Amino acid sequence: MTVYSKKKSQDNMDIISVAIVEDNHDIRTAMELLINGSDGYACIGAFNNAETAVEQIPSLLPNVVLMDFNLPGGMNGIECIARLKGEYPDMHFMMLTVYEDDDKIFQALEAGASGYILKKTPPSELLSAIRDLHEGGSPMSSQIARRVVAYFQKQAKPNPALEALTSREKEILDQLSKGFLYKEIASNLFISIETVRRHVHNIYEKLHVRSRTDAVNKYYNR
Repeated sequence: MTVYSKKKSQDNMDIISVAIVEDNHDIRTAMELLINGSDGYACIGAFNNAETAVEQIPSLLPNVVLMDFNLPGGMNGIECIARLKGEYPDMHFMMLTVYEDDDKIFQALEAGASGYILKKTPPSELLSAIRDLHEGGSPMSSQIARRVVAYFQKQAKPNPALEALTSREKEILDQLSKGFLYKEIASNLFISIETVRRHVHNIYEKLHVRSRTDAVNKYYNR
């Protein structure tokens, strides 16, 4: 277990605090170095098992928790998320794992994870995913996003709630359902990131949801 003191970014603004729960020492150390070496981010805790994470994370209150699936001891990463999310609903969790099968993806999302990234994700994309999650997004590796989309498309039925959305909001929601980050949506639709955020806020308000996962569920009438 490693616990760090919080720091400021170079421009003296608050940064995104991150905790890591990963049993592989080399991977855990590499993520700590990446996060602490990037301006705007700080790793404030790193744990090699779920039991210690459940005990220590409440005193740290990180903005984002990166969670592995398989962990030593009696509790896996999904169980760890469920425990912490129930007590700290505003804390953001992202699975960082090698698993791509549907069961684990949906178990993680149901437990409270808002993002699902594969460990082979390039470092710059991992940092972008952490920021996107902190800003209200639900980042997913493209392979994972395709699996989620395919699952819901198989069960898709028209949802009358979508009639309240404008054509632009429907475009944004479609992009969200495909796992695109806010900056990617902005580029795809030739609009600013702030405009994307405003549309996402309106979508959440109209659909009465609080996360991308819930919005996508409404999109596919789940």
